[in-house]
Amino acid sequence: MTYSTMESDIQDFSSIHHTGYEEDFKKFNWNLFLIQLILFSVGIWNLISATTVEDKASGLYKTQIIWFAIGLVITGLILLFHFSLLSRLAYLIYFGNILLLIAVLILGRTSLGATRWISIGGGIGIQPSEFMKISLVIALAKYFETDKTFGGYGFKELIIPGLIVGVPAGLIMLQPDLGTGMILVLTFGILMLFMKIKTKTLIVLGLAAAVTLPVAYKYGLKEYQQKRILSFIDPMSDPRGASWNTRQSMIAVGSGKLWGKGYKNSTQSRFNFLPEQHTDFVFSVFSEEHGFIGCVLLLILYLGFLSSGISIAFQANDKFAMVLALGLTTILFWHTFINLCMVIGIMPVVGVPLPYMSYGGSSLITSMICVAILMNIANKKTMF
Repeated sequence: MTYSTMESDIQDFSSIHHTGYEEDFKKFNWNLFLIQLILFSVGIWNLISATTVEDKASGLYKTQIIWFAIGLVITGLILLFHFSLLSRLAYLIYFGNILLLIAVLILGRTSLGATRWISIGGGIGIQPSEFMKISLVIALAKYFETDKTFGGYGFKELIIPGLIVGVPAGLIMLQPDLGTGMILVLTFGILMLFMKIKTKTLIVLGLAAAVTLPVAYKYGLKEYQQKRILSFIDPMSDPRGASWNTRQSMIAVGSGKLWGKGYKNSTQSRFNFLPEQHTDFVFSVFSEEHGFIGCVLLLILYLGFLSSGISIAFQANDKFAMVLALGLTTILFWHTFINLCMVIGIMPVVGVPLPYMSYGGSSLITSMICVAILMNIANKKTMF
């Protein structure tokens, strides 16, 4: 072979690979990423307004942008590998996160009566319960991938998956973090309905839940959690105490009317009537400033976001990918649904952030990891 022939072959090989990368890039499913970027941009814009009050940390949006940049790096790393790697590491990820939850109870940082964070230096903390949502879904997807149950799940078949969700949910409830524990259980419930529970088993579980809920309320909840539920049932029971948050949020949402009061004109936020306006009640600020029309547009974005996730789940070509995609989308759905119901007063306040809108590094990174894995599943191979 002559030198010129070798050079020609190398150029042809390089050309083929260059063309291949371009084709991969063009075929790459960017839908979820683009909607995520829009939601985050709206969230930052809203966060700037929500933190303009003097006694709020007005620079929080800068920290949120830094967390988003970290999330982008993590997204890139996740896209480098095929999602099937998660199947091989599923139980290692799960038990590693369980150890972190135990570490929280022993070494965790306490804030506002809850011990949920592990300090990693420089005043920065991580919240392992946030990442447990993803770890749980990965572990359940692995279990269902290898499970040989046919004809629906009965009580016997539910023992192992029940333990997989019960252990982390119990550890999270001890922090206490009712909202996150509830999301774990609700996500598990959706996945089990998808995997098909026997009708008789479902009925018995429903009756058992109805019987145990009063007991759980009396002996399993802290006093402030009980007051939140009572204030939800009767908002006038403690208007300046437990009912304050919900009442002020509903006033903010309602006062936005059709078009809203305009950007940075939220009186509930500016005069400090609205609590946690940059985290749990950030949607209330958005609603007051942009009204019904703005809320509808935002909800359309979330609807498109969640629909893309469901579409990826049902187009997946194997059981692990399907359950994983459905579980991750379910996490994002419950966060959105519970937060919105909470701020308009049709659910008790449980401290669940709104994805991409609420301030919080762990919550933002968790949402971005969910999207990165969904993108990986959607594209089935990487660009690299």
